[in-house]
Amino acid sequence: MGWLQDYQPAGALWPSAALAALPIIVLLVTLGVLRRSAHLSAALALITSLLVAVLLYRMPAGLAFDSAAMGLVFGVWSVAWIAFHAVYFHNVTVATGRFDDIKAVLAGFSEDRRLQALLIAFGFGALLEGIAGGGSPIAITAAIMAALGFPPVKAVVLALLANTAPVAFGGLGNPLIVLGRLTAPILGMKQEQATELFSSMVGRQLPLLALIVPGFLIVVLAGWKRMIEVWPAVLTAGLSFAVMQFVTSNFISPSLVDVVAALAAMASLWILTRFWQPSAVWRFDGEEPVKASLGAAKARRGALYAWAPYIVLIAAIFLSRIGTIFKNLPGWLDLTKLLHKADWVFAWPGLHKEVVQHAPITPKDTPYAATLTVDFLYSPGTVALIAAIVAGFLMGAKPRLLLATYRRTLHQMRWALATIFMILAIAFVMNYSGATQTLGLALATTGVLFPLFSAYIGWLGVFLTGSDASTNSLFGPMQVISAQQLHVDPILAGATNTSGGVMGKMISPQNLSIGATAIGRSGQEGALLRQTFLWSVVLTAVVGGIALLQATVLDFMIPGR
Repeated sequence: MGWLQDYQPAGALWPSAALAALPIIVLLVTLGVLRRSAHLSAALALITSLLVAVLLYRMPAGLAFDSAAMGLVFGVWSVAWIAFHAVYFHNVTVATGRFDDIKAVLAGFSEDRRLQALLIAFGFGALLEGIAGGGSPIAITAAIMAALGFPPVKAVVLALLANTAPVAFGGLGNPLIVLGRLTAPILGMKQEQATELFSSMVGRQLPLLALIVPGFLIVVLAGWKRMIEVWPAVLTAGLSFAVMQFVTSNFISPSLVDVVAALAAMASLWILTRFWQPSAVWRFDGEEPVKASLGAAKARRGALYAWAPYIVLIAAIFLSRIGTIFKNLPGWLDLTKLLHKADWVFAWPGLHKEVVQHAPITPKDTPYAATLTVDFLYSPGTVALIAAIVAGFLMGAKPRLLLATYRRTLHQMRWALATIFMILAIAFVMNYSGATQTLGLALATTGVLFPLFSAYIGWLGVFLTGSDASTNSLFGPMQVISAQQLHVDPILAGATNTSGGVMGKMISPQNLSIGATAIGRSGQEGALLRQTFLWSVVLTAVVGGIALLQATVLDFMIPGR
C-alpha cells in the first residue's frame, strides 16, 4: 500500500500544525525579519521542510527527496518557463526600442496628473502584469511616472496600489494555472478543468474590486474632492476593466485576462478623453504648466505601430486557446487540440502512488498520485517565446539581438528562478509528507469564518514570496483541503487564496525593494510600507467579506452551482 500519512504526528492537531508550519515560519523570519534574500530564505525553508517531513512525519527519506525533486521540476516547467518567457517578451520590446514608442504614447496622453496615473499605473501596469508579472509593472510604471514629474515615492505607492487589480491573472494566467495543476488531483478532475473553474471564480470576485481601485488610486494621489472631478474617467477605467476581466476569465482564457482587460481600460480612457476633459488640469503644487510634447506628435502617428508586439502576443495566445473559446471546431481549425498532442504526461518514479492518504482527507485509504504534465506547445511560456521571436523579427531584430536578450533575461532572473524552484519543492514536500493536510485540518476549525481567514492566508503567502503563483503553490492545496473538511466549495477557497493574495503584493518586501530601486531610492522600503500597509489589510478584508458572502447568501456566484 505504500507509506501512510500521519496528520497528527505530535499527538494533537494544533501542536502538529505548529510544527508543520515551521518551513513557512522560517521563510517568514529569514525574509521579513532577518531581511535575507528570497533565494536564501527559500533554501533554508526547503531544508526545514525536509527535516520536518523526515523527523516529525517519519516520511521515508527517499520519498521526501523524490517529492522535493518533483516540485523542483514542476517549478521549472509549470512556473519558471512561463514567468521567464513573459519577462523575455517584455525585454525584447525594450531591446528593439519599441518600448520607447510606448512611453511616448503614454506621455502624450494628458497633462492632468490624475489621468496620467489612471492610464499608466492602472491601465499600462495591468498590461505589464498580464504579460510579465514578477514586479516588472511596479518598476516600469513607477519609473515612467517619476520621469514624467511625479514625486518618486508617490509614483511607487501608486504603482503598488494599482497592481492589486491584475495580479491574480498575472504572467499569462500563471497563478491560476499553477493552482489548477496542484489541486486537480485533490479535486478529482483534470488540470485544465480545475484551472478554468478557478479562473471563473476569481473572475467573479476581483471585478468587484477593479471597479473601486481607480477611484481609490486617485484619492490617494489627490484626495476625495479631486477624484470626484474626474469621476467619468474613474468610472470608465474601472468598469471597462471589470467587465472584460469577468468576460475573459469566465469565457475565454485565464492567460488573456489581464491583457484584454488592460487594453480595454486604456482604449476606453483614450476614447473618453477625446470627447471629455476635466474642468481644470490638476498638477502637483508648484508645478508649472507644460505642454505634453514629449514625443506626443510622433506617438499619435505611431500609436498602432507602438503596440504591435502586444497585438502579436494577443493573437498568439488567442490562436493557441481557440479550442477552449469555440467548442466543436473542425480538427484542422482546432489549434488547441493539435498543440495538446505534444503533451507529455508521466508518473514520477519512486513517488507515484507510494504515499497513501486517508480519512478525514479522503473517505478511505487512497494512493496519492504523482504525475507531471509537460505541455510543450500549449504552455503560455512557449506561446510567449514564439510571440517574442515573431514580434522581434517584425520590429527588425536580428537573431543575434534575440539571443543576447535571452542571455540577459537569464542573468536578470537567475535568483528569481532559483527561488521559484525551491518554493515549489517546499510545497511538494509539505503536500506529500502530510504537513499541508495538517495545516488544512487546523484551518478547518475556523468554521463559518473560514472564507475570511482564507483571504488572509493568501495575503500572507504573497507577503512572504512576492508572488501569487508561489502562494498558490504553498497554500492552494491546504485551502482546498480545509474547504472540503468544512463542506465549503473548494473552488471558492482556492480562488479566495488567489484573490486575497493580490492584496499582499503591495507590502511584499520583494516588491517594495523593486519599487524603491526603480526610482533610485533603495533603503526607503520602510516609507513605502507605511503608506501601503493599512490599505493592504483593509482591501484583504474586503476580499474576505466578498468570499464570506459567496459562501453563504451569494453561493449562486460559484461556477458549477
